[in-house]
Amino acid sequence: MNATPEHIMQVGFGFWASKTLLSAVELGVFSTLANAPADLPTLQGKLGLHPRAARDFLDTLVALKLLERDGSVYRNTPETDLFLDRAKPSYIGGLLEMANARLYGFWGSLTEALRTGELQNEGKGGGENLFAALYADPERLRGFLRAMSGVSAGAAQAIAAGFPWKDYTTFMDLGSAQGMVPATLAAAHPHLTGIGFDLPPVKPVFEEFIAQRGVQDRVRFQAGNFFEDPLPNVDVIVMGHILHDWDLAEKKALLRRVFDALPKGGVVIAYDAIIDDDRRNNAFGLLMSLNMLIETSGGFDYTGADCQGWMREAGFAKTRVEPLVGPDSMVIGFK
Repeated sequence: MNATPEHIMQVGFGFWASKTLLSAVELGVFSTLANAPADLPTLQGKLGLHPRAARDFLDTLVALKLLERDGSVYRNTPETDLFLDRAKPSYIGGLLEMANARLYGFWGSLTEALRTGELQNEGKGGGENLFAALYADPERLRGFLRAMSGVSAGAAQAIAAGFPWKDYTTFMDLGSAQGMVPATLAAAHPHLTGIGFDLPPVKPVFEEFIAQRGVQDRVRFQAGNFFEDPLPNVDVIVMGHILHDWDLAEKKALLRRVFDALPKGGVVIAYDAIIDDDRRNNAFGLLMSLNMLIETSGGFDYTGADCQGWMREAGFAKTRVEPLVGPDSMVIGFK
């Protein structure tokens, strides 16, 4: 077989396609088209696009399979209509908004991060760390929490469907953000009552979201720092996209705290974009670990075998790994 540079070029210039999508989300292309299909002049006016840029921009989205075009009329694809219309509860664009506003620029310093091992975000040079900066600004915090809902929505549905919740009555989502996981679990299983555990500034956003989902009678918020404050007594503790934020000592300490908080027979569910044990296939999980290099002082993603080992070290008697959706898997530990 003759070698070609096609794959190399596609990866090397992948940022072209990425930034086109991120700008489309920022400009509201998909939300606009969710209201009604539109032609070029209409979109140019509604989106505020310069005549020189508009046609190429929209046709690039067509070529990237993010829009469809019938003659001169543009419309969303089924996927972009469902997931990138801000008016729909299935909207995942909050994560892309954050990628556009923050990560896209920070990733320009990846080479420096690889050479120094130091984060490259707001905390660079001794500034505030990511969480301190986000939690100090209510509007940025709200955007971040929406983004976390976007990245957790699919996994939440898979956990609701794939775990034997009939055997348990109470749960807690540790680091609950806006509350996507508690809302999804409570909606799917009317017998469950749950807690969202997060820092105090999250409370109003959480309670608003839970009320919108209609499960406020069975899901409550508890404020606290999960490294310092007592954890509530529940049957199941869920940690979604939490462990990868921390260094190895912190990961182990958090799992030990969870083990100590659970009753005999209790369960922990930790999910992330868990790297395959051979470290060859889950490219997203490996890229996420590089993102933790950019975003945190010691965080990294991990394999299922890594996490099972930490859980057993913390005291969990049985562990297993189960795939969820996309790049995400969950590691389950039984006390």
